[in-house]
Amino acid sequence: MEKGKIGFTRAIARFVVNTKEGQIPKEVYEHAKIAFMDWIAVTMGGKDDPLVKILIRYADMMGGYEQATVLGHGIKKTVSQATLINGAASHVLDYDDTLKAFLGHPTVTLLPSLLALAEWKEKSGQELLTAYIIGLKAGATIGASAGLDHYMSGWHATSTLGYLASAAGCARLLGLDEQQTVYALGIAATQSSGLKRNFGTMCKPFHAGRSSEGGLLAALLASEGFTSAEDILEGPLGFFQVLKGQANEQILETLGKSWEIENLAQKYHASCHGTHSPIEAVLGIIEETSLTPDQIKSIKIYTSQLAIDAAGKLEPKTGLEGKFSIPYCVANAVLRGNTGSIAFTDEKVNDPKVQEFMKKISIELNDKFNALEAEVKIETSDGKVYSKFYDILEMIPELEIKRKKIKEKFLDLCIPVLGKEKSDQLVEKILTFEKVANVKSFIAETF
Repeated sequence: MEKGKIGFTRAIARFVVNTKEGQIPKEVYEHAKIAFMDWIAVTMGGKDDPLVKILIRYADMMGGYEQATVLGHGIKKTVSQATLINGAASHVLDYDDTLKAFLGHPTVTLLPSLLALAEWKEKSGQELLTAYIIGLKAGATIGASAGLDHYMSGWHATSTLGYLASAAGCARLLGLDEQQTVYALGIAATQSSGLKRNFGTMCKPFHAGRSSEGGLLAALLASEGFTSAEDILEGPLGFFQVLKGQANEQILETLGKSWEIENLAQKYHASCHGTHSPIEAVLGIIEETSLTPDQIKSIKIYTSQLAIDAAGKLEPKTGLEGKFSIPYCVANAVLRGNTGSIAFTDEKVNDPKVQEFMKKISIELNDKFNALEAEVKIETSDGKVYSKFYDILEMIPELEIKRKKIKEKFLDLCIPVLGKEKSDQLVEKILTFEKVANVKSFIAETF
């Protein structure tokens, strides 16, 4: 390292501590509120999953102080337990947002810990949003340096990076100083884990909750004087060397200048983001041509190794496995149109009509694609071929369109849980969340 330059870890910590609210553009806060609305929606949608019930029973066994709310259940657990449960619930539908630089799903690792901590410590809505924005940027900066080698090595980056993002956000919300934040990052990084081999099982959403909880733990320990290595990211045998990646000083130069939040890709299909470009491309062709399922002879999907690894299950047997199956997701989109959570039940996945249509679908690697791009070619029974390219991580709606789409998604997921009146009121509260003086009061009035 050149004389006078600080290390990668300390640069992240300094950004977390020294960034002023006034440095963050107002539009960035608008994006943050949309992300918050989306997160609440997917948490409500996943609140009754068997995984969540198991985690609540686990928390009951452990006991502890009633510090933070388990959303949608009217109960309080310790701040750590609430973080774990809410984090897992928000990722269980695989309906949450993705960020390319993060190599996965950032918000499910950040908002569970930040909301629980803000409720416990009675922070304001503005403080929570600021911590979220800063934690997101910190995680994205580390993720951009970790790169695809990290993800392709088998690490579930949502989890590994989630520990660090959560720690950064919680450190900000707690008001830690620079040295404490360095330690928080070190404590978080030493916990970083999560294997892609567990995709399609309860462990994947568990990763999200656990990383959020681990980041919270890291910040709380650091606040009490717990120490770690001070160069955990860039140092010998540190995060980048062991888990793949390289400390990129050029990426550090974006801290405080760009925020990445406008690149968040929210989901409009309740499945792995690796399925979304194929779904959009197929539906686009059908919309343009008015093809019916009976007219389709074959569908060839060309996509990246990353997408195949994440969503390449060819013979899903459960609703959960269906979320990670490009063939099922495409067949469902063609035959039923509805790609929300209702499509991912064991019954729907094992429907003989869908299973038969999946035989028409094949996946091939395009080694020029490196993220979630897809090209789809549909051949009809009379020999015509239609093709379409789509990249879900690049074709992101503008702010106003996002707000409209997420509001619709929010109401769709929340009205069955909260009722229409309460859901409508919650939308307005979230869209003015910076005015919330006390998050504890907000939670008590809402959940």
